[in-house]
Amino acid sequence: MTTAVHLSSQLAVNVLDARSLLSAFGVLGVGVVLFAETGLLIGFFLPGDSLLFTAGLLCTGAADRGLKLSLVPLLVAAAAGALAGSQCGYLLGRRAGGALLARSCSARLHEGARRAEELLVRYGYAKAIVLARFVPVVRTVLNPMAGALGVPARTFTLWQVTGGLVWSLGLTLAGYTLGSSVPNVDRYLLPIVAVIVALSLIPVAGEVLRSHRDAKAKAKAPEAPEARG
Repeated sequence: MTTAVHLSSQLAVNVLDARSLLSAFGVLGVGVVLFAETGLLIGFFLPGDSLLFTAGLLCTGAADRGLKLSLVPLLVAAAAGALAGSQCGYLLGRRAGGALLARSCSARLHEGARRAEELLVRYGYAKAIVLARFVPVVRTVLNPMAGALGVPARTFTLWQVTGGLVWSLGLTLAGYTLGSSVPNVDRYLLPIVAVIVALSLIPVAGEVLRSHRDAKAKAKAPEAPEARG
């Protein structure tokens, strides 16, 4: 009877809510969710940022007395899910090209694909792969886009590992640090997550503003005089 109740609670999990996911699946769920979000196009809606931060918070026991995660297994699961997912997405994109994306009817997913391709073209492989980790939806579609566009496997692997570790471990440790130092921090969890998402957009926003300034500067620059014969 107890097993049936536990199973029914897992089946009723809200995949859009970090606390619900963590209560149902714990550390293992973090790895699975990050793999799906970064490796499978169907996972673009999953809450990667808030999941990592909330999981780090729960390692301190500050947010929920009924649930406490272990930090080291959490860090391992987060890193493994994020890195393996990205590599899987890249391989799928390399083999299937744009066929997988073409089958989707999601306007949000197609918009993310457009932004991912713009990042790769405008900022180069290294910077785009790292920046994409911090932008929801874009971090899902950039990996298969990189495979479809022929980004070299060695280059992609190097920078997806770099960005993946900074993103997954950074957000997890940020939640853990805040939970360890601020009493009753769980009361402010939603505003904190909103701030984290906003901060994650700063690198991309900075690059966009810089590119606009460069474009305006080029437009205002006087044309070089034609050589006279």
